[in-house]
Amino acid sequence: MRALIVDDERLARAELKRLLAPFPELQVVGEAANADEAARQVEALTPDLLFLDIEMPGGSGFDLLGQLEHVPRVIFTTAYDQHAVRAFEVNALDYLLKPIDPARLARALERLPTMSEPPAPTPRKHLERVFVRDGEHCWFVELADVPLFESEGNYARLYLPGKQPLLARSLNYLEEHLDPEHFFRASRQHLVNLRRVEAVELGPGGRLVLRLQGGREVEMSRRQSQKFRERMSL
Repeated sequence: MRALIVDDERLARAELKRLLAPFPELQVVGEAANADEAARQVEALTPDLLFLDIEMPGGSGFDLLGQLEHVPRVIFTTAYDQHAVRAFEVNALDYLLKPIDPARLARALERLPTMSEPPAPTPRKHLERVFVRDGEHCWFVELADVPLFESEGNYARLYLPGKQPLLARSLNYLEEHLDPEHFFRASRQHLVNLRRVEAVELGPGGRLVLRLQGGREVEMSRRQSQKFRERMSL
């Protein structure tokens, strides 16, 4: 498993590397001192795991997560305990307070699902989850759970049960990075999750109407209706 250490303090990075030395299945592939540097390292090195400080000059650990296209697993490492609730809201594997206790670190690593497996040679082919914010609340969203994406300029609205967070990615970007086997561009404004379609109905002018889980309906354009018919053999 490949890990990246993100911390603005050089001594803190060195100490964490020393503590990780007894775990040969974990390979530290890089270090970063701030969010911008870390974003470049994640893109270049494709780590499976981030050891992530929270309070750093120029941007917090949460800011970094909001920049990433493919988000690795995260273990927060910080000197402050006031961020713990927010950290677990974003599904962090663990939250370690500095100075890091070796036994506590070992327990955190036990949470990793693939410590006994060889590291993946390449990043995931398709976008699987994103980090979103809604006011002060922030969390990871598994895109397979999103029935509908709606365009709002250069942003996309994610329709989830009881929540509609805005993602700082365009609908065109999502269409390019999501698995085309499971996601379909219904119109210029809508991208639908085919696994969340409950029914297909005939609408006006020969257009198809998709009824999604949760009751929302999406009318497809004529062109996309024809593509949908061909794809689904309707």
